[in-house]
Amino acid sequence: MNETVRTRIAPSPTGLAHLGTIYQALINYAYAKGRGGNFIWRSEDTDQARFVKGAEENLNEHLHWFGLVPDESPFEGGKFEPYRQSERLETYQKYAKELISKDHAYYCFCTSERLTKVREQMQKDGIPPMYDKYCINLSIEESEERVKKGENFVIRMKIPLDETIKVYDEVLGEILFDSNTIDDQVLIKSDGFPTYHMAVVVDDYLMEITHMVRAREWLPSSPKQVLLYRYFGWELPKLIHVPVILNSDGKGKLSKRHGHSSADYYRLQGFLPKAILNYLAQIIWNHPKGKEIFDVKDFVKYFDFKDISSQGPRFDLDKLKWINGQYIRKLKVTELYEMLVEHYTYTKDEETLKWLEDKDYSLKVIPLIQERLSILSDFKGLVSYFYMDPRHSETEAKNLLIKSGQDKDQIMVLLSFVHDEIKKVESWKTVNLHKVETEIRNLAEKNTWKTLNAFMPIRVALTGTRQSPPLFDVIEVLGQEKTLQRLNQAIQSL
Repeated sequence: MNETVRTRIAPSPTGLAHLGTIYQALINYAYAKGRGGNFIWRSEDTDQARFVKGAEENLNEHLHWFGLVPDESPFEGGKFEPYRQSERLETYQKYAKELISKDHAYYCFCTSERLTKVREQMQKDGIPPMYDKYCINLSIEESEERVKKGENFVIRMKIPLDETIKVYDEVLGEILFDSNTIDDQVLIKSDGFPTYHMAVVVDDYLMEITHMVRAREWLPSSPKQVLLYRYFGWELPKLIHVPVILNSDGKGKLSKRHGHSSADYYRLQGFLPKAILNYLAQIIWNHPKGKEIFDVKDFVKYFDFKDISSQGPRFDLDKLKWINGQYIRKLKVTELYEMLVEHYTYTKDEETLKWLEDKDYSLKVIPLIQERLSILSDFKGLVSYFYMDPRHSETEAKNLLIKSGQDKDQIMVLLSFVHDEIKKVESWKTVNLHKVETEIRNLAEKNTWKTLNAFMPIRVALTGTRQSPPLFDVIEVLGQEKTLQRLNQAIQSL
């Protein structure tokens, strides 16, 4: 086998890219790239009934978005193409017939009705349902004659009786399986397509995969694949079964029922790809220097299978948001601006994109809320008053202005005073605005108002909310004209 490390992911295109697929891609990518090897993506599209149009394109787009770009794939091509199993059917047929000729596989002509009756009877008898080997002793001559006559058939693998099959996993060690508990697996279905067990072995061998890295849920299929490698006389790649990501309650692998399984969900919410990869690496692996926030380059550099946590990690969306927030805080304002434009372009939010068209203004707004962003989609709700006048209807005035700490007459006096003071400012600089702040404090003291309550009506008048960045930072960004206009609107609404 080629000495170059070659890993792969081989998902079925049955829907939008799953976060679990990105997790598997990250592990395979990191191990291969950390050793100067190649990372391959192969499409296991043999289940035509579940095939979803556009699923391959969606996964390809997300692999590139995450920076986990394959060296070979259905889109990148490569020396072992095609990388879609549906385009490799003749190859599987060839190797299935080789197994038949070696007496390691056989034609099965059992109807679905017969198989159902056998299964039901076994269940009644308290026996784990398996194929009863009804066709195993058919001669090749008889079988081929029935095939020529057009009978429907599948090709099954012969599982030896009374054998202990040894599977060595690089993480779990040696695992023993009783061959009597293993079904005579279908290798080629009646439609001519291979099953997973046949295709994965043939493709991994022909594509020179050195490390078969996959989710631990696939461990029970390993003895079948070990046998197939033995039957073909091929060298077995190293097997690594990594823990799956569990739902937040620890019950079952991350699923659509719990909402956050689609990779596209995180993109639409405004998570950064580097932050997601950081989180996915962190939940199964500890950075050798104890870092919680680290670049994927560190994972590529230091990762080894022996360091994988043995337990399936529970998915923690709050922890992912926290990590994402850390990445956002580290961005330069111009970088964050570009990411916001990219995000709202992807989500097709025309209103927010319209706001962001004024780049110079937005670069003043962003620093005021950057510390409060956990995900990019938070931006719109935090900054709307910078781009749109807050509504000052009579109802909202009562709900916000009046409840902000003063009665109506006091608020009228306060807002009129602030309006006049702002109007006097000739040079729009921070130092001059803080002079206005001092005057407001003096007014509050003179009228024995609580200072905090004095500033709240101003905040509500200018932003329509009780929470915002520091008030005079907001005023500075809004500018004199817009500040005066909003104070007037608030006064008139009262």
